[in-house]
Amino acid sequence: MPGSTPQALPEAHVPAPASERGAWLLALGLALLGAAVLAGVLSNAIGASATAERALAPPAVPLATVTPAPGELAGGHSAAIVAAPSSVQQGLDARRFVDQTQTHILTRWMEGFYPIYAVAQATFGVNWLLLASIHRQESAFSTAPGTYHGLNFAGCCGGPMQFNVTNGPVSTWQLARDSYIYGRRPAAYDHMTATHPSIYDDFDSIMAAARLLSVDGAAFALDDAAWNAAYDYYGHDATGVTYADQVLARAISWSQHGFCVNCGVEPAMVQAVHAAYGAPVLHALTRAAMVRAVRPRR
Repeated sequence: MPGSTPQALPEAHVPAPASERGAWLLALGLALLGAAVLAGVLSNAIGASATAERALAPPAVPLATVTPAPGELAGGHSAAIVAAPSSVQQGLDARRFVDQTQTHILTRWMEGFYPIYAVAQATFGVNWLLLASIHRQESAFSTAPGTYHGLNFAGCCGGPMQFNVTNGPVSTWQLARDSYIYGRRPAAYDHMTATHPSIYDDFDSIMAAARLLSVDGAAFALDDAAWNAAYDYYGHDATGVTYADQVLARAISWSQHGFCVNCGVEPAMVQAVHAAYGAPVLHALTRAAMVRAVRPRR
């Protein structure tokens, strides 16, 4: 037994040693087997490495997909869901959006969002580039201070996609918060909360944003419907026009040149998007404001 004084083994039948020829054949066979095993291990390792590398790449944009979720959000709302920021928030947001897009983002940080974007796109049929562009605009890909706790400077919105939790009587977050149930949650990702839904959980928040964009008309095409969905996402005002112009311009540029985490928005693309979609809406807003200003009081 272990720890006891070693004892000599009792005498027993000892088989005769094999010939040298047999030993050499055995050694050769073992060598060949070892080489085969090593080749298999290396092949699997290389394959696994390549698979891991592909998994860390941004998702592709398919031409079409099926949306399993119903087109109606919780609470019986099938019309456009429009945010309504206060005038104070609008003024501060104009500066905030510039700051968010100037933040440098590490590639490793972004890799955790790619599987979530892919699930959101496949589930709700929304171009993930539009979703990612809003993520960039709202919280600099979740790097903005306070993303994962509390509310923003206006005391209304929080989380990676800055959902409003105070408007209502049914808040925008309450309308979309259960959207995560329609897609398969990745096994692991950063900032996974203990309970769901949570405005601070990356998957819950991004899935809710994708469903909201889908309800507001966004699909795979980066067109006027995508612009309108981004406009609804922020709110119907002049700041919302600027917001939608920048969000769609960034997404279109990514679609043309490839996803670039730290590339700025091309001014020429912003101008083109504004001329096509933003300018008519801004003109209508301006005319409506003028009519209200000259309307006689009763």
